[in-house]
Amino acid sequence: MREATTSPAARRSGRARGSAYPSWFYLPAAIVYGVLFLFPTIASLFFSLTRWTLFEAEFIGLANFEQFFREPFLVKGLVNTLIYGVLTSGLKVVLGFLLGVLLTSQIIARGYLRSVLFFPVLVSTVGVGITFTVMMHPTTGVINETLALFGIKGPGWLTDPSLALISVALVDVWKGVGLATVIYIAGIVSIPQEYYEAARIDGANSWDSFWNITLPLAKPATVTVIILSLIGGLRSFDLIWAMTKGGPGFTSDVVASVIYKQYQAGFYGLSTAGNVVLFILVAAIIVPLSGFLNRQGDEP
Repeated sequence: MREATTSPAARRSGRARGSAYPSWFYLPAAIVYGVLFLFPTIASLFFSLTRWTLFEAEFIGLANFEQFFREPFLVKGLVNTLIYGVLTSGLKVVLGFLLGVLLTSQIIARGYLRSVLFFPVLVSTVGVGITFTVMMHPTTGVINETLALFGIKGPGWLTDPSLALISVALVDVWKGVGLATVIYIAGIVSIPQEYYEAARIDGANSWDSFWNITLPLAKPATVTVIILSLIGGLRSFDLIWAMTKGGPGFTSDVVASVIYKQYQAGFYGLSTAGNVVLFILVAAIIVPLSGFLNRQGDEP
């Protein structure tokens, strides 16, 4: 009898109980996602199989991919991409965590220091690249001139083939560590203070609290920083191009700069195939890594 008297509104409410909003609320986001991501992705896959210009496209199958993998400096670019991604993400994780711990402690001018540390994130990447290119000049740069005051001969930061990629990576870390620190600050301040109070009652010192409370409970922030910084490192282009353009020679080329050079030469289909390869490379690294890190983070 109760089922027969249930109103249509109540039945609709019961069916929709799994979601707080009607399904059509998701339509604007779906449209934006389709226009800005799905359509460009599908278009890139199509044009990677063609030899195209602005006015025509000729289907050539996998020829662009075959030619891309015969690119003489592709292997060097792949190796540099992996080195750059791992180096920048690793340093951002370590420095971001240490700075996050420091800036959540009771130090003087904590708010001001947070603002100063985050400021480089807001600055244009190209502007940062041009500024550090001047500062790292082997003879007139302020860095080597400062070292000369102490009797130290500064290296060619961007002209030495063995240092160019590392030098750009360090600038990338300087620019991006502020965002990693903010993520860690949010993660650390969300840890309940009751854990630290209980540890102090049990006789734990600062190191014990750091090692057994802060470090493990900040794991979600660590996962976020690793994923975001590694994606950024593997896809990096603008800072490298602004500082070295892949030089000296091809020693600091990454996959993205190889793709851009092909585009500059007018090989549009080839450069599009390179973008697809870069997308697959990033996805092949990030998706399993994200799953692994999230499983580790869920473990007690």
